[in-house]
Amino acid sequence: MNAVIQRLDCLADPDAAGLPLLAVRPAELARTLESLPSGQASFLRAQGFTAAAQELVLLAGPDGLAGAILGLGADRSPVAFGGLALRLPAATTWRLTPGDFELETAILGFCLGAYRFGQLKTTARRAPARLAAAPGQAGACAQAMWMVRDLINLPANLLGPAELAAAAVSLGEMFGATTRLTTGHDLETEYPTIAAVGRGSVRAPVVARLDWHGSQAGADAPLIALCGKGVVFDSGGYDLKPSSGMLRMKKDMGGAAVTLGIARMIMQADLPIRFSLRLGCVENSVSGQAMRPLDVIRTRAGITVEIGNTDAEGRLVLCDLLADAAAAQPDLLLDCATLTGAARVALGPDLPALFCNDDAWANTLLHTSQVVHDPVWRLPLWAGYDPWLQSPVADINNVSTRPFAGAIIGALFLQRFVPPAVPWAHIDLYAWNDQTTPARPEGGEAQAMRAVFAAIALKFENSRNG
Repeated sequence: MNAVIQRLDCLADPDAAGLPLLAVRPAELARTLESLPSGQASFLRAQGFTAAAQELVLLAGPDGLAGAILGLGADRSPVAFGGLALRLPAATTWRLTPGDFELETAILGFCLGAYRFGQLKTTARRAPARLAAAPGQAGACAQAMWMVRDLINLPANLLGPAELAAAAVSLGEMFGATTRLTTGHDLETEYPTIAAVGRGSVRAPVVARLDWHGSQAGADAPLIALCGKGVVFDSGGYDLKPSSGMLRMKKDMGGAAVTLGIARMIMQADLPIRFSLRLGCVENSVSGQAMRPLDVIRTRAGITVEIGNTDAEGRLVLCDLLADAAAAQPDLLLDCATLTGAARVALGPDLPALFCNDDAWANTLLHTSQVVHDPVWRLPLWAGYDPWLQSPVADINNVSTRPFAGAIIGALFLQRFVPPAVPWAHIDLYAWNDQTTPARPEGGEAQAMRAVFAAIALKFENSRNG
């Protein structure tokens, strides 16, 4: 399957006939009931409908199904509309009646709730209800999120390093980006830490790179550099994970998938910027060729790293990518990675941890995360813990000597490879939904993608006419 190609089967032509779908807040309920036929209003009163969030009632008419009413409560996020596509009758078409909500938010929520990963099933999935609406920016965002979810949900036997890199190339070709794959001897030379991580697998590591500029971006346009951890499966290496710890390790390439989603949104919106994307596509396996605890490897930046733990491989994948990307002095260098379990212990599964060396960028990311309802939470780059990465035999260890602040330690390791003058943000995310809730089906999730895109657009959209 080609995860880059996404057709939103939950959207119908905007001119298609559809049943009326009312979305109502409690403050509007009395007025809405007065506007409905008396039989429908009486039915809703008898049902005890209060317009609470996620409350959905089908409305009957003389010829059968005549419409539906959705309660919004106080929810103004896409989640408010996230249960519709699979709760409304299959294959029916609906048209939203104007109300106290943003149409783009409603379309996005409807599409996110319609997503299911069923490509590997031999039985057809239930056809979603469809919304008659022009896709617009919400549709483009939904396509990016469906792509990210598909990539994360693919099992590792079907998505190896080569396949993940091929997805990046396919996306780049779709939007006219320049693409490059680095493998073999060139990878050993240019990205030695990625080569070290991938040496234990029969599936060779590869670095995929995309370079793109908007149609209105000149040679001096702002440059955004994105780096993604693309570990397609993480066994832990010689520091082997227990079997329970491997159950979701197909999602360890979630950072790469999210940065691909950000790239897709940037290109589809034709932002007036330049960007480069680097993905470290690799598998962390066990073999006679795999890196060992206490090995010392040399990074692209020349810094030597002692391997205190082979399961702390994500920072090794990212450090060479960051050193490479930082050399171009981008206006923002941002990486995404499923880097540490410690971030989940601190913040839980729904809050990606944000580390940033630039307060202006950090504040923008926090602001847009709230505006688009795609949360991140800032944690400190606490310099006092930096000595915990000392090694007796190398410049730095890849893990701490103490069992505390694991997410901060991972970020501090990465910071060693970013010059202080380069604005840099690191997002440590989970990239997964543990259970199905409205707009968030169980499985892979594009966490922080919308927040990052919105921050970049907010910073640089005004330069379109500059």
